[in-house]
Amino acid sequence: MSLAIWVCESDYDFDRVAAEWVAAHLEGPDPVLGLPTGGTPEGLYRELVRMHREEGLSFRSARTFNLDEYVGLAADHAQSYAHYMRERLFRHVDIDPSRTHIPNGLCEDPDEEARRYDALLREHGPIRAQVLGIGSNGHIGFNEPGTAFKTRTHTVQLTEETREANARFFESIDEVPRLAVTMGIANILESEAILLMAKGSSKQEALKRAFTDPPSIDVPASALQTHADVTVLVDREAAVGLAALLSQGPDGS
Repeated sequence: MSLAIWVCESDYDFDRVAAEWVAAHLEGPDPVLGLPTGGTPEGLYRELVRMHREEGLSFRSARTFNLDEYVGLAADHAQSYAHYMRERLFRHVDIDPSRTHIPNGLCEDPDEEARRYDALLREHGPIRAQVLGIGSNGHIGFNEPGTAFKTRTHTVQLTEETREANARFFESIDEVPRLAVTMGIANILESEAILLMAKGSSKQEALKRAFTDPPSIDVPASALQTHADVTVLVDREAAVGLAALLSQGPDGS
């Protein structure tokens, strides 16, 4: 594993470093990006929009694949990930909407939708640059603890911990969907380069277990230890979980 760890002192630096990493992977023909949702990447998307408007960063040749989508939410639902991406990035830049891919939350058969999405990934991949967050239980995408590292795009039953973590985006936890379609860990590991973003003390233990303990399906993010090009971007609070690696050097070596 080639692991680089970047510790940022401010939200501004965190978002700027993340955006510059993504922008660097937009160079060249037909770049394919893997994109996350949630609170942590919101600043990344704001900075990418600023770079597009003020610095001419173009998404015209890009293709994007989102990690996941809730089952049961229409694309125009305020809490769907399709709506999230449209409002935070896609409608503000010059990307071709037909080249943005997100699982269909209103699919009749979630398992068939997972197979369809996996086929798209095979057709247009590999993903050049995959951006990830990490859950407090170590999940990446919606790959919950216990997910085999060889798993490809699939339907997942969300844990109560994950539903509770996402309840802040809904009126109540009762509205949080129980199923999602997510890229599998195998899809993520096929990416050429990976950026994992984490903020706050709540992510310390997950980061520690993901990168300092042996890989285990109990911590899905620990699969990243088997990848050749991983960058971890953290703020000061989250960095406490990587203290053992940071004491060895800036790249964990």
